Amino acid sequence: GASRLAAQGEPIRSFDHVAVPMRNTDAMVRFYRALGFTVNAGAQVCSVHFGDQKINFHQPVLWQRESFTLRAPAAEPPCGDFCFVWDGTTAALRNTLDRAGADVIEGPVDRTGGRNGGPASGTSH
Repeated sequence: GASRLAAQGEPIRSFDHVAVPMRNTDAMVRFYRALGFTVNAGAQVCSVHFGDQKINFHQPVLWQRESFTLRAPAAEPPCGDFCFVWDGTTAALRNTLDRAGADVIEGPVDRTGGRNGGPASGTSH
């Protein structure tokens, strides 16, 4: 974790933000708002915020431009896998995902996470 990196003299302690391309801006904004995120929708980048975390979603007008180099060459929608920390109950999560229109494909199931030594439980949508 971050404390281990700091102890080893490594200066990286967290993400500032992550960025992924998106295809359907309206659907993405509706989904993240339904989950309770703060959404800032711009002409080229739509960002969602929770706590001190941020995800940038590059809109097609940006990521389809050949001159745009701030992405991996193969990064096209749908790509990305985000695992959020949920403090509520499983029932409350299911209700929130239902309201957001998410189809739960699998879960909750055990996963290897990045906190508390790795164990986590999650769903796939």
